[in-house]
This record gives sequence, C-alpha cells and structure tokens, in this order.
Amino acid sequence: MTSFPYTILQVVPRLGSGGAERTTAEMAAAIVEAGGRALVASYGGRLEADITRAGGEFIEAPVHRKDPASILANGRMLARIIRKRGVDLIHARSRGPAWSAAAAARRTGLPLVTTFHGAHSADNAFKRWYNSSLVKGDAVIANSRFTGERIAADYGVGPDRLKVIPRGADLKVFNPQAVSADRVKDIDAAWGGDSKGAALRFVLPARLTPWKGQSLAIEAAGLLQGQVSAGKTPSLRLVLCGGAQGEQRYEARLRAQIDERGVRDMIQLVGECADMPAAFAWSDAVIAPSLRPEPFGRVAVEAGAMGKPVIAAAHGGFAETVVDDETGILFEPGSATALAGAIARLAGDGALRDRLGDAAAARVRAVYSTQAMCDATINVYRSLLGRGA
Repeated sequence: MTSFPYTILQVVPRLGSGGAERTTAEMAAAIVEAGGRALVASYGGRLEADITRAGGEFIEAPVHRKDPASILANGRMLARIIRKRGVDLIHARSRGPAWSAAAAARRTGLPLVTTFHGAHSADNAFKRWYNSSLVKGDAVIANSRFTGERIAADYGVGPDRLKVIPRGADLKVFNPQAVSADRVKDIDAAWGGDSKGAALRFVLPARLTPWKGQSLAIEAAGLLQGQVSAGKTPSLRLVLCGGAQGEQRYEARLRAQIDERGVRDMIQLVGECADMPAAFAWSDAVIAPSLRPEPFGRVAVEAGAMGKPVIAAAHGGFAETVVDDETGILFEPGSATALAGAIARLAGDGALRDRLGDAAAARVRAVYSTQAMCDATINVYRSLLGRGA
C-alpha cells in the first residue's frame, strides 16, 4: 500500500476491552504503519498503552459524557484539537462522541467517518434520533452485513456512503503456532488441571449477562447428562469463561441452575481469562449461544483463527462468521434441545471437529483478518481525502 501522509483523529468514549476499543487500537497501529499520524481522543482505559506503543498518540478527553452540555463542549474541544494538530479526517466510533465529532467536522470542514460497532435499537423516536449521529458520516462503516442491513433499513443510508467492513482477528495473536505449550498448561492449571479426566473441552467465552446464553448452555448440558452417563455421548467439560461485570445476581442464578440441573461435575465458571488464544488452544470446541443477534460475532472469528469449530446461534453476525457444517455448526437460537444436539454431534466425531476447525482457520485467514479490516478502512479514508486506494 502506498504512503498515507495524513493525520487521523479517532474518537471513542473509553479504551477498555470491547470491540470498538480494540478496533480503535488496531487502526491506530495500522495508520502509523501506513505512514500517517494516529490520534485517539478518549476518556481512556487499559488500551492507552497499546496505542502509544504502536506509535499513536492518546489525547485524554471527556468524550464519554452523554449530556447535551458536554456533547456541545466536546464538539468545540475536538475542533480545537483538529486545528492544533493538523488533523485531516475524524472517525467517530460511538453515538455520543459522534454528535461532537459531527459538530467539529462542520466547524473545520473535515471529512467524517462513523462506525456502527453494534446494531443499535431504534424502537422509539428518541433512540432513533440519538443513534442518528452515526449516520452523519461522509462514510458510514458497518461491522457486518447484518448491521449494514439494519442501518439501511432504519436510516435509509445508501450504498454510496455505507461500507461493510467486518472486524478481524489478529492473526499474529490468534495463531496456534504462537501459543506455547506452557501457556496452555497455565490455562489448564488455572481451570482445575486434570480433575475432570479426559472429558472433551468446550468453552463459552462471554461476559456473564443473560443475553449471552450461559443459562441456555447449562440447560443443554442438563439434557445431555443422561447420554453422558449412559456412555452414548463422551464426557463433557463446559467452561463458562467471562467476568460478572456487575451481574453478580445473574452469576448466582447460574450457579444455582448448575446445582438444580445436577451438572456441577460438567460445568465450571472460571471468571475472566487474560489469555484467550491459549484458552482456545486448550479447548476442543467453542460455544456461542447468544439469545440476541450479535452485531458481528468476534468469538467465532478468533476461535476459528485458532482452528477451533464453533457452535453458534443462527442469527446476527454469527450467521456470517460461521458457515453451517463447513466451519462450525449453527443451531436454532434459544433452543436448548438444538444446542444439546450440536454439542453431542461435535463431541462424538473427532474427524468432524478437525474438518470444521481447519476450514474455519482457512476462512478467517482469507476473509476476517485484522489486516484486511485495517486496509479496507484506510481505503475509505483515502477515498474521502481525494486519493484513490
């Protein structure tokens, strides 16, 4: 790719560990690598270090505030940053900051890019209005076809402005060859070592919140218990990997459900995991039973990059990131019976697990790499800055 002599200002509320934040950090690195300057205005968080380590610049700003007075003040503040730092284009990644970024773009005459990192609900007039800040961009990026279709239907954004750019997996990080045996042993030790015997290992990686489907997975495990006891299905070990993040009552309900279903010997809640590549390497397969459509379905892409088949609910982004019976298994959303059937099918067929995992890895490399996402986004920037890709 030819040199990119531009200064890009990304605006995101915080720099935690979510999809928008991680994409911000990945794009900052890509902009610097292409020859540009990468500025990020945000209230901050743990990904600040990633941005500065990649050669970008973090600018602390209260863009996480959503009240009208702060949004107006932030618009003026962003305009000052633009003029002082010689910014060429501004990219907003959340609804509140997008209002401020749109105001700053008008004040300075800069092109504006916005990204929908989720398919925000527009079921009442206020939500529809608030969400509309993200369709004010000269280019509007959707993180999946599912999200793009929602944007087009809800806001009438045409193909001249709407760009579908899927999130990607970092193939340097989610790479089986890059995960040492010691890292996998550390995961095994943290999650109980060999106490579960030779059971097949399934991982459900998601924060503990009802719509992520942990309760459905426990129900499915209960349905399989008789088959496991009778030897019709191999022994199973299901790890629920994710923090409560304020959902302690839900966590308590899950633990009670595990006891009620009598599957304590099959299911573990292990909290947050700091090394997901190693967690995927440790697993035999991954489960993604979200009850609501995921805007993208990053779990399937990252697990696929590690060569692991994914069982996912057949809606939202997962219907794109998982190809049924080719890279994983899609099941009827919300159906514990269908989920149990998919788990039993994978558990009982090692050749199927290998075939699906190999195909998933190949598809992620071809379609869902971080490099592909970054290149496509920089090409959007170029098109607005008057330079062809």
